[in-house]
Amino acid sequence: MLIAADRLWTGGRLAEGLAVEIADGRITALRPLGAETPDLTVPILMPGCTDLQVNGGGGVLFNADPTPEGIAAIAAAHHRLGTAQILPTVITDAPEIMEAAADAVIAAMGHPGIAGIHIEGPHIAPERKGTHDARFIRPLDARTMQVLRRLREAGAPTLLTLAPELADPALLREAAAMGVVLSAGHTMASAEEARQGMADGVSMFTHLYNAMPQMSSRAPGVIAAAILSEGWCGLIADGIHVSPEMLSIALNARPRPDRCFLVSDAMPTVGGPGRFSLYGGEIHVENGALVNAQGSLAGAHIDMLESLRRLIAMTGLPLERAIAMATDLPRQAMHLPALEIAAGTALRDLVALDEGLRLMDLPQ
Repeated sequence: MLIAADRLWTGGRLAEGLAVEIADGRITALRPLGAETPDLTVPILMPGCTDLQVNGGGGVLFNADPTPEGIAAIAAAHHRLGTAQILPTVITDAPEIMEAAADAVIAAMGHPGIAGIHIEGPHIAPERKGTHDARFIRPLDARTMQVLRRLREAGAPTLLTLAPELADPALLREAAAMGVVLSAGHTMASAEEARQGMADGVSMFTHLYNAMPQMSSRAPGVIAAAILSEGWCGLIADGIHVSPEMLSIALNARPRPDRCFLVSDAMPTVGGPGRFSLYGGEIHVENGALVNAQGSLAGAHIDMLESLRRLIAMTGLPLERAIAMATDLPRQAMHLPALEIAAGTALRDLVALDEGLRLMDLPQ
């Protein structure tokens, strides 16, 4: 089978006049189309998205089902929506839940769609806990360090979100030396504390703007430190968590424009029912937002391709830059190899989009 694309993502850009040969569900060649008539032509062909912050999907919450089967169900739900690989994300909970989540990811590594694990909390600032349960918040400790060590020894890419101002700097440096990617989030850090965290191994900022003190003229805080740094910044582009203006500031004020990427922060409602239980309370979709009983935001009800569309609509970002934020850049942030459109790539890892950037079916 020969599939041609008006524009095809390769080498970090959209190229024209290319086609892929497909056999047995995999690419056998990427080449110029020439004068041949393809079996299928699509407006855009790109790798599936990579999402570093996926709490759930398809009706499954990772915290509630920290098993290989739970991970598989979540990954399958997001795959149907155009995301090729995810970091299943376990949020603040009892230590046993974190350990079970780590065991599940270790068992699932190598299975389609699983790129590693994101541990978001419990080592966060109580003042910026968001929907995280304060009962389980604790300092970075030996028990978590053992979990991180076990994940890295098993070869599982690992992202840890914490409040750097509350962590022992020696433990931060030890975790970074293991190859754990440290991200500042749910934090009260000042700009100085954020910069010190980066000196101790923090290289990323989790859902920039959210669960952080906001910038002011005399208190720039962690947000200003993040924007002005060369660290990686994840952004939720649902139009609810961050306004279009603030997205544009983050995208345009950075010394390295290629250091922002998209995350969904998706919950079980993505590809699933419109409500679920978290910490014994109900979370539901209300006017496109996920809220708890108190009306506070509790994750996001969005997938990566919808994030891509909204990002462009809200900020006017060029298509190439937006695609990079959903594909190559999150992988670079986690030191993962790019998903290339090349010989050997599985067809299941590709995404075809129409002119409206809507998902198209590819023959399997």
